[in-house]
Amino acid sequence: MQAYDVIIAGARVAGSTLAYELSKSGYSVLLLDKATFPSDTLSTHNFLTHGMAMLEEMGVLDSLLASGTPTYSRAVIQFDDAVIDGQFPEVKGRHDCLCIRRTVLDDVLFRHASNLPRVSTLEGFRVTGLLWEGGAVAGVEGVTRAGERMKFPAKLVVGADGRNSAVRKLAGAETLISVPTDFASYIGYYENYRQEGEIHTELYKVGDKLGIVFPTGDGLHVVGIMFPLADEYWMSRFRQAPGEAMSEIVLDSFQSTAIGGRLPKASLHGHVKGLLGYDNDWHRGMGEGWALVGDALSFKDPAVGQGMPDAMLSARFLAGVLNRYEGRWEGHWDAMSEAYQKQTEEAMMSRFRMACQFTKNVPFTPEEHYVNGLIAANPDATAAFLGIYNHAVEPEQFQGHVMRLIEQNR
Repeated sequence: MQAYDVIIAGARVAGSTLAYELSKSGYSVLLLDKATFPSDTLSTHNFLTHGMAMLEEMGVLDSLLASGTPTYSRAVIQFDDAVIDGQFPEVKGRHDCLCIRRTVLDDVLFRHASNLPRVSTLEGFRVTGLLWEGGAVAGVEGVTRAGERMKFPAKLVVGADGRNSAVRKLAGAETLISVPTDFASYIGYYENYRQEGEIHTELYKVGDKLGIVFPTGDGLHVVGIMFPLADEYWMSRFRQAPGEAMSEIVLDSFQSTAIGGRLPKASLHGHVKGLLGYDNDWHRGMGEGWALVGDALSFKDPAVGQGMPDAMLSARFLAGVLNRYEGRWEGHWDAMSEAYQKQTEEAMMSRFRMACQFTKNVPFTPEEHYVNGLIAANPDATAAFLGIYNHAVEPEQFQGHVMRLIEQNR
């Protein structure tokens, strides 16, 4: 039975990125997934400019762009009456953003990983347990779609298997932060959704409702609507007829926005899918013989669009920590865990906190309304605000912009 340096359970964004990073360093990798590709999954699947730079560095961007999915660089964000309209700042020479369907994205990433040196892949394999040796994880066991039970040993098992990670549960990873959402989220794809002017992404927060729109492939736009779980009327309508309810809630609650005029003229393509009662979670990322990347490590509200780029970042950080010890990991798990935790929190925690604010049904205060208006009226502040989303500006830096704006307008 072949033993691997690393087994990665989950071969989508985080898992395929980690396989790429580990292959570069000469590790033997087994990349597993319970799906067979191409395969869809519920997602807003958006890469802003910093994510585009990472895709380019991996060598997969050209293949993704060959799908014909349009790129964009403009965002229009409406917070009640304040409309923030601008361009995402450049990151590493990239000005463009991409919202690419998971049937294309994950297939390209998986095929890319499959062709890398020292990377073996296995589709249609579900992890059902971990192998243990001396108190440390030492491999996985599971079952193929044909019912064949198999075991694979490894020095390290990585859970890249999403927000309901089996590896995380089997390893007993500690949950460090858990902030339940107040919102139900429903997502659908629409044909003939017509925007005015330059193609762009849209985000709305109007009262207690949220809306997001991204241009994607096949001439479609992906539209997400969020409303409070406590809203019995809309919960009932979406359970009964989610496609009709999407149109109704936009007409009812987003009349003052562009989506209010655009969605009723568009046609639903396929079915509306929902995500109810999810938590914004942050977990312990590493232990003896195991680690977590992507949504298995930290799942956050999709409204902030950070999931996939953060999945790539966490994979890079984990590979860097593993490289630091050059494969001699036994006896160093605590030090590696501490280093990995520190790096991921420094890079990703501020936007996780931002998602935790989005996920709570809290109306804007008068002070926040005032600041939103100042940002909307100032191009530099707009660029800095959008820069938070694509990691061109840190949230702490943006606070400095806000303080200067307030001082200038007193």
